[in-house]
Amino acid sequence: MVSRIDSNEQRLKRHKRVRGKISGTAERPRLCVFRSLQHIYAQVIDDTTGKTLAAASSQDKSLEGVYGGNKEAARKVGALIAERAKEAGISVVVFDRGGYVFEGRVAELAAGAREAGLEF
Repeated sequence: MVSRIDSNEQRLKRHKRVRGKISGTAERPRLCVFRSLQHIYAQVIDDTTGKTLAAASSQDKSLEGVYGGNKEAARKVGALIAERAKEAGISVVVFDRGGYVFEGRVAELAAGAREAGLEF
């Protein structure tokens, strides 16, 4: 009898496959996305040193009162992560979709980051 792999295990397999192909450097760090049912999170990571250079999420105090599980919040988080990355001196990143399909909230976060001036 074949057991069914749950969707998060499948996502983790896709994420591992994607991470084998991309990594963040000091001059071009990785913009990593994680989404849960109620929130969305983004980090700019330098994989050579293992440091998080900037982070934003729908739980930030600046986004108080915004429900984090929709496209509107994802676009705001994208703009916020771009702003924080610019403060850290980062303008070009590698986008890591985290094993998620590039649609919906993940695509909105990317669009918000691009609109705010982040290049990828």
